[in-house]
Amino acid sequence: MPAAHAKNGDTHVTGQGLVQTLDCNESTLIVVGTSNTINALGSCWAVTVQGSSNVVVADNVVDNIIVYGSDQTVFYKNGDPVVWDRGRELGMTNRIDRVPA
Repeated sequence: MPAAHAKNGDTHVTGQGLVQTLDCNESTLIVVGTSNTINALGSCWAVTVQGSSNVVVADNVVDNIIVYGSDQTVFYKNGDPVVWDRGRELGMTNRIDRVPA
């Protein structure tokens, strides 16, 4: 069992071409849209991305990463989340990987 637990107040980012740095605050980060670049500081309970050509770089992901759509990039520096690439199931190409902190 993870030591952290999800909090209320998930963070939603919806748009096109947004560039944001935010604090995950141990909640779920949900990114919807196209060509958004999000730097998520702190610890995210989970990350969900929908749309196309979004880039998310997270300091830490505790529970899961779910990616819908195509040409999505999710990098995380710490954590051992379950990764579910729904886009790849439909033949789309996404990048989801752990990167050095």
